Amino acid sequence: MTDAVLEVADLSKTFAPRHGLRRGAGHPALAGVSFELRERRALGVVGESGSGKTTIARILVGLEKASAGDYTIGGVDPRSLGRGAKARKRRARLVQMVFQDPYSSFDPRQPVAESIRQVLRLHFDLTEAEREHRVATLLEQVGLDERRGQTLPRGLSGGERQRAAIARALAVEPQLVILDEAVSALDVSIQAQILNLLTELRQQTAVSYMLLTHDLAVVRQVADDVIVMRDGRIVERGATDSLFEDPQHPYTQLLLSCVPRQGWKPRRTREARAGVG
Repeated sequence: MTDAVLEVADLSKTFAPRHGLRRGAGHPALAGVSFELRERRALGVVGESGSGKTTIARILVGLEKASAGDYTIGGVDPRSLGRGAKARKRRARLVQMVFQDPYSSFDPRQPVAESIRQVLRLHFDLTEAEREHRVATLLEQVGLDERRGQTLPRGLSGGERQRAAIARALAVEPQLVILDEAVSALDVSIQAQILNLLTELRQQTAVSYMLLTHDLAVVRQVADDVIVMRDGRIVERGATDSLFEDPQHPYTQLLLSCVPRQGWKPRRTREARAGVG
């Protein structure tokens, strides 16, 4: 069995009281969460808004500080790296994050290929020829040609921007990529393309994925294992197939009951039946 890429132990997060709340009434977003993710595996973290899944991701990439608990990525505690440019570079080589809408994470004045090029300049000592070859390879891996690489972010479709964001995340050769609702805003056919792409890239590289989503159909297509979260706690975990076939927790059963079955058709509203709208 391969070593764990990500180990999380008793992770907790309580946000400071907001203005107007009684003193000491902080909001517990996570409560004693523990799990691990192994090399070349994909873990689905499932839950509704407010379940705590995004808080985990923000802690792992350094955007939030845990109130308690420990975590390591590639055997390294990112908190031990200190601060400054060197620490940020080392953390970037451990974990990258792809957001639901990556548009704001790109420089709108730069073609997406230049964004990838800058990442390579920062993290690797490459000749110009080696760097250009790497940019072309990354774009090809995510299904973007040279012309799309020379396009500004606003000139790409949502699916193309997501592909470019994945290419940029992979450019630093991280051990872990976190995808936060990374396909939820895309058309269903484009979702399928991106999810197939993620599977292919995992086969080609040693990367591991953590997919944060409310969409169980996404989890079933990509993830090897699943944890189900509710109110900052893990209520169920297991291999994806087992969890889908025999969910144990009532909340998991409820989530699965909301997934459209094969042949499902949306119910027509009274207005639609009457030919209104």
